[in-house]
Amino acid sequence: MVPRLYRMLPIMPRRPDLPPSPSAGNSSPLVAVDRAVAELRRGGMVAVRAVAGPTLLVLAAEAVTDDGLGALAALADDAPALAVTGRRAAVLGLRPPETAVGVVRLATKSALTAADIAWLADPGTAAGALCDLSTVAAIDLPPESAAAAAVALTKLARLLPAAVVAEGAADTGLPDLAAEAILAYQRDAANSLRVVSEARVPLQDAENARIIAFRPTDGGVEHLAIVIGEPDPSRPVLTRLHSECFTGDLLGSLRCDCGDQLRGAIAEIARVGSGVLLYLAQEGRGIGLVNKLRAYQLQDGGFDTMDANLQLGFDDDERIYQPAAQMLRLLGIAKVRLLTNNPNKVAALAQHGVEVAERVPHVFPVNDHNAFYLRTKASRGGHLF
Repeated sequence: MVPRLYRMLPIMPRRPDLPPSPSAGNSSPLVAVDRAVAELRRGGMVAVRAVAGPTLLVLAAEAVTDDGLGALAALADDAPALAVTGRRAAVLGLRPPETAVGVVRLATKSALTAADIAWLADPGTAAGALCDLSTVAAIDLPPESAAAAAVALTKLARLLPAAVVAEGAADTGLPDLAAEAILAYQRDAANSLRVVSEARVPLQDAENARIIAFRPTDGGVEHLAIVIGEPDPSRPVLTRLHSECFTGDLLGSLRCDCGDQLRGAIAEIARVGSGVLLYLAQEGRGIGLVNKLRAYQLQDGGFDTMDANLQLGFDDDERIYQPAAQMLRLLGIAKVRLLTNNPNKVAALAQHGVEVAERVPHVFPVNDHNAFYLRTKASRGGHLF
């Protein structure tokens, strides 16, 4: 039997193991990052402190306006600059592709405008350079720097991975947080996942099913487990790690095979009698739905699914699997038979302490719309079909 840990908790308005509401003065690193994400998404400014180096005032490049740049410049000790991923710098021709890693600071001779920043950060911006790239210097930044953390924060916000940064005082009254809290956020949020609810939900292909919801202690993004039947944790449990896909799972998009994989996994687990599908909040290989739609636009222009992500400044796959490993631990599952064509998932679970006893192929028919996508997954992503 899969342990139902939530039943050990009393039913009450607020779970005692969850943090108090923001009004109660919670200042944990997870909550600080969550608040900063919300601030950036609405175009606000935050301050990021590094262990070594100056405090940076930060705006998300995607949300920047000339008024926002003016407000930043008024508080800053130097001229605002743009921090982007090495991937995006390579796309702009400012870094050789083979060295396109980490984060770089783009130093310009003239003051950046909001239009300049949009052109540098967003491949969907209208063609035509708004600033002279020959005058732009790309300066490599340490991975633990405040600027690198600022770009990581824009990724957590599901925005384009680019941040406007400028040195400033630490006592500006802005929301402030430590760079190390940002860089450790995904790991710490995954490790803090807890069961918050469960319900029996009969499914079309699996009537004996229940859905268990997991939430990190900062109240952030929730992940779900669909438990079918009564898995025996003393034996390897048939398991599928499924990243959410609004277009494929809900709308039946033909651009990918996600909907087929989701419904096929539920049907297969029900057929063998028991197992678990982890439904992970990692839309678009971890870049979010809006950025996935941007990637689709680039694919329509000729890029494959991986190069489209790189054009946006992301890695070709931004997903992590610590949440999946923590969910399996909370379900009492240490060994799995993994339904996947992706060897990286096998390696990732093993890295996080889950034994993969067997990789179970999970292949579905191709169609005219996803043939190129599937070929790319096989030839460049190492998927086994």
